[in-house]
Amino acid sequence: MVATNPYGWITKSLQTLQRANWYRQVQTVDGKGGATISVNGHTCLNFASNDYLGLAGDPRLAKAAANAIATYGTGSTGSRLLSGQRPIHRELEQAIAELKGTDDAIVFSSGYLANLGTLATLVDHRDLIVADQYNHSSLQMGARLSGATIAIYDHNNLEQLQHHLTQMRPQYRRCIIVTDSVFSMDGDLCPLSEILAIADQWDTMVMVDEAHGTGVLGKTGGGAVELLGCRHRPMVQVGTLSKALGSLGGYVTGSAELIDFLRNRAATWIYTTGLSPADAAAARTAIAILSQEPERLTQLAHNATYLRQRLDQLSHISRLPSESPIVCIQVKDAATVLQLGQHLKKQGIFASAVRPPTVPTSRLRATVMATHSRGDIDRLVAGIQDFFGE
Repeated sequence: MVATNPYGWITKSLQTLQRANWYRQVQTVDGKGGATISVNGHTCLNFASNDYLGLAGDPRLAKAAANAIATYGTGSTGSRLLSGQRPIHRELEQAIAELKGTDDAIVFSSGYLANLGTLATLVDHRDLIVADQYNHSSLQMGARLSGATIAIYDHNNLEQLQHHLTQMRPQYRRCIIVTDSVFSMDGDLCPLSEILAIADQWDTMVMVDEAHGTGVLGKTGGGAVELLGCRHRPMVQVGTLSKALGSLGGYVTGSAELIDFLRNRAATWIYTTGLSPADAAAARTAIAILSQEPERLTQLAHNATYLRQRLDQLSHISRLPSESPIVCIQVKDAATVLQLGQHLKKQGIFASAVRPPTVPTSRLRATVMATHSRGDIDRLVAGIQDFFGE
């Protein structure tokens, strides 16, 4: 047999990524997160974080995590079903349920695991998933792993959603409509009330991912579900503790029966180590701060509105529609958005240059925090304006 290198294809694939400007490298951030950070040793304004409320570096979260470690140790030591849970796990789940206005909640070790496990538990090869084309990777992967038939509708296209259900729903045992509430690479919202109404017509479940809505939208930070007046409607809500709540982990919240069912059937919860006590305590503290300091939500909304207004004053900028702190500028190709990202970094501004295959078209993704000042936002806009020569 002729000697070969069975791993040689990796080198060729990396070269292809580099030629297409799809190659990615991780930036090193020193110290705590915040509105200003150190990136590869250079001080930058931070517009590349999902730490919307500025809580990831809050000393109260750090203190809660340290106290939990002192009390319970660094790890949960096993599956919660096999090894037991710590009181902080249930306290966190009850706090999430209260924030979201639901009966109960279950916490996973990550948001990705929450989505994989929930979809694979609720539907299988006998069932139908109807999903928005811009759903997060974890929802797309969870749909594939479930074994269900998948029908994709164009982004927020309710007519096509209805069409898929008309053509396909009668052939399947169960059906679930799956959508992000806030689309992470665009910043717009799903038409949740209308989706729920369509689901009622077809005896269909609805699963909505509030990863970028929880702690961000709604009067109390309950998410897009609260903002859009849908808290009273039955649905499966999933989300993460790693963005506005400044910690790590994922959750599912809904009816008591739904949560009980997931505890008994969700493989990504049953067969993995429980969330660390430190992460659980930090997230629990973040939810308490959200309740005690509603001005953070107000300031976040003001900052997001201000950035959108400032960008709309630039004549040559194409801004994607957004109703959240995620604000994206459409850029013609991957090479140009990389140049824009580098241009901003030289001016001390860190923002995400997002390219295919993550998104269909290249864009600069800027995320606003409650702790940004108007001067910070003005610097970002000035840097963009300078690049485009306005």
